[in-house]
Amino acid sequence: MPRYKKDALLAEAIDTARAAVEDIAEPGQIGEHLSTHAEDDRLVTHRFAAQKPGYRGWEWFATLARAPRSKKATVCEIGLLPGAGALLAPEWVPWEERLNEDERSKQAKEDTA
Repeated sequence: MPRYKKDALLAEAIDTARAAVEDIAEPGQIGEHLSTHAEDDRLVTHRFAAQKPGYRGWEWFATLARAPRSKKATVCEIGLLPGAGALLAPEWVPWEERLNEDERSKQAKEDTA
């Protein structure tokens, strides 16, 4: 995976990124600025701690871009992503595999009836 040089204008646009996230977050749910990552040339993602109930370890993000020779950062995408220590739902297990022995027996009887 190639490493891209961080665009200085976009990397410094923390206030623009925070303002974009404020459009979707409730007041008080955006914490400290955590990181800036270059996704591509002139494309940078800012991450902020999420202080949203039920989303421990998650992070708000705003991805910013700019056109060549432009001095204006444009917001491309905003949202909420799991961070390294995020609490995630367990891997999905098909319904049939979640049945206990009694439920399997009952289901087998219903299937043959």
